[in-house]
Amino acid sequence: MHTRRLGRSAIYVSDICMGTMTFGSQADEKMALRVLDHSFDAGINFFDTAENYPVPPDPKWAGLTEEIVGRWLKTKDRDSVILATKVCGPSHGWLKASQRAGMTALDRHNIVRALEASLKRLGTDYVDLYQTHWPDHGTDYDETIETLDELVRAGKIRIIGCSNETSWGLMKSLEASRRLGKVRHQTIQNNFSLNNRRFEDELAQVCRREDVSLIPYSPLAGGVLSGKYNGGATPAGARFSRYLELGGRQASMATRFVNERSLASTERFMAIAAEAEMSVVTLATAWSKQHKFVASTIVGVSHEDQLPEILNASELVLDDSVMAAIDRVTKDLLYPMG
Repeated sequence: MHTRRLGRSAIYVSDICMGTMTFGSQADEKMALRVLDHSFDAGINFFDTAENYPVPPDPKWAGLTEEIVGRWLKTKDRDSVILATKVCGPSHGWLKASQRAGMTALDRHNIVRALEASLKRLGTDYVDLYQTHWPDHGTDYDETIETLDELVRAGKIRIIGCSNETSWGLMKSLEASRRLGKVRHQTIQNNFSLNNRRFEDELAQVCRREDVSLIPYSPLAGGVLSGKYNGGATPAGARFSRYLELGGRQASMATRFVNERSLASTERFMAIAAEAEMSVVTLATAWSKQHKFVASTIVGVSHEDQLPEILNASELVLDDSVMAAIDRVTKDLLYPMG
C-alpha cells in the first residue's frame, strides 16, 4: 500500500481509505469490525467517519458509527491509525442532520460541541483530520476557521479539511486562514468517480495550485459502477434500492446516481475492465487513485467479501490505453450524473 501526504501537513496516509458510513445500518457491528480488521491488515491506515453516520441520517442511530469505530480503535495502537471524522454542516439547507435536534451549523457553538461528542464516542483525545461535512456559506468563515484553529492548538485536532465544498468556498476558507494567520484546510472530500468527473472542471485546479489534497468519496458512484443496478435491477439491501423506497430527498439522490446515462457509461466501463482482465470495481478504484491531486481514495463496503476487488487496485497503475479508453467514454457520455 502506497502512502501520500495530506496537503502541506506532516501526515502521510495509505492511498486507500476505509469509509464507514454503512456501519450500523447496512453493516452490523460484527461485520463492521471484520471489515476494519481486514482493511488494517491489508495496509490501510486511514479511516473516515462522521458524527452524522450511519446513513441515511436518522436520530435513532446518530453517532452509532463513531461508537463502533471507537470500540475497534481500542484494539489498535492509536498512533498506527489516521482517523478522520466530520462536523455536520447547516441543517437549514439541502440536508437535515441527525445531530443536535437538526439545528446544526458551522459556528463555534456547534463545532466545539460536535468535536467533544465525537471524541467521547471514538474513545480518543484527538482526531487526525477534522472536516466540515458540508459547507455553511451563510456563516462567517472567520468564525469557523478561528474555532478550528483553537481546537488544533488545544491538541484535539491535528489538521482540518472540508467536504462537499465549492471552488468559491474552498478559496474563501483558504483566504480567511491566510489573513487571520490560522490553520488551513489541507484536504477536501468531494464526490469523484468515473461517472462524476466534475471535480476536474475547477476544483482540481484549486487543489493543484493551493496544495490541498482531494480525498474522493464514492469512487464506485455509490455502487453503481459495480454493475449491480444494470438492466434495471434494484438489488435487495442495496443503498439506492432502499433510497428509492424511502422517497423524498433520498429518492432524488438515487435517481442522480442511477439513471439511463450512468448505467450506459457503467456498461462501457465494464467492457473496458473486462478487456484489461480486471473487475470494474478494481478499475474504478485504480483510476481514482491515479490523479496527482488525490491523496487517498475513500472506499466503502457493507460486507468484507467486497474488499478483495478494491484491494486489487492497491498496487495497480492503469496503462495509457486503458486511460484513453476511459476518456473516450467520458467524452461520449459527459456528466452522466448531471
